Amino acid sequence: MADLPVQQAAAKPEAALTPGFWVPRRIVMAAVAVLLVVWCATSLNWTWLASEKYHSLILRGIWTTCWLLVVTMVLGMLLAIPLGLAQAAGPWWLAMPARAFCGLVRGTPLLLQLWLLYYGLGSLFPSIPWIRESDLWPILRQAWPYAVLALTFSVAGYEGEVMRGAFKGVPHGQLEAAKAMGMPRFTIFRRIWLPQAIQRVLPTLGGETVLTLKATPLVATITVVDIYAVSSRIRQDTFVVYEPLLLLAVVYMAIAGVIVLMFRWLENRVPQKTA
Repeated sequence: MADLPVQQAAAKPEAALTPGFWVPRRIVMAAVAVLLVVWCATSLNWTWLASEKYHSLILRGIWTTCWLLVVTMVLGMLLAIPLGLAQAAGPWWLAMPARAFCGLVRGTPLLLQLWLLYYGLGSLFPSIPWIRESDLWPILRQAWPYAVLALTFSVAGYEGEVMRGAFKGVPHGQLEAAKAMGMPRFTIFRRIWLPQAIQRVLPTLGGETVLTLKATPLVATITVVDIYAVSSRIRQDTFVVYEPLLLLAVVYMAIAGVIVLMFRWLENRVPQKTA
């Protein structure tokens, strides 16, 4: 006990040497960032932002980008979980199609998949009478269902392979112990296997969400009006090139920042619930 004050006194110089957040290099970077923002705000042409017709377009584009991202990530993960499970523990007649699907999605460009769905299925459906006469035709004749489908398949293909590794990474002894205790298979999957697999893929899932966000501008090629399509329209109307692109970059960076913070929060919370 007598040595405790000496140890605390010895620890103080080490703590004092620990650099804080505002080290010189960060101060320089922050100053450069502030100067760039001031220069962009004062030197570039932002008069087009005063037009009210662009306000609603920008908000509509941001909304379209956000709901496309959320819907495709949710649907993609719902499809990725059975794909990963089929590859990790399913019979061969389920594992082989799952591997083929993931390989096809990961091996072909997303733009190609999007065009094949839009120009392929979109051209096929009008020639089928019962589809044209169904209640789904007003939806299928629009572009957004094919955008959702293409982005969902992309997320499912990549995350299905990640989920395969996550399922295999769960210690097999835990599953055997649960079986020995008489737990049903679905209970084992719901309470032991799936939570630990999700916990393992959270960092990768956050990165995949950001990548999907940056893939959403591709939907503008099939006439879906997202924030990228809005910036393109502003450039065509005003002949201003750099300013709409800078605004677009700020929007994507803001959404990506929210995604990163959300997944960091989840990574800190999920282990406490699954432990």
